[in-house]
Amino acid sequence: MKIRIKGNSLRYRLTRPEVGRFSETGLVEERVNFGSAALSYALCRTEAGELSATFKDNRITLYLPAAFIDEWLHTDKVGFEHRMPLSGMPESLYLLVEKDYTCLDNVEEDQSDNYPNPLLKKSL
Repeated sequence: MKIRIKGNSLRYRLTRPEVGRFSETGLVEERVNFGSAALSYALCRTEAGELSATFKDNRITLYLPAAFIDEWLHTDKVGFEHRMPLSGMPESLYLLVEKDYTCLDNVEEDQSDNYPNPLLKKSL
């Protein structure tokens, strides 16, 4: 699982095995160790009706509604997004969770578990 943070936006990208594991267990988690501290980030199933996120004890948790999982697993649906209002603040937090597609450019990263990029067919 990859995480991307920029400003007030948070994006998770999951490979095929991670989406499968999430659909079975309701949880996918990663951890970055900095030696004296660590940051963990997780995708967790929830019964709520929309995406939400929390940050507590150096852990970012994005909650994906259980009602979305079957569609995500069994269709071409790329992902889900939501602007989460922030309590007492005029801003919102943009949340996005999506399937991780192979890059169109040559990269050194192992992409064998990524979803096939639908744009690759169009460029051939």
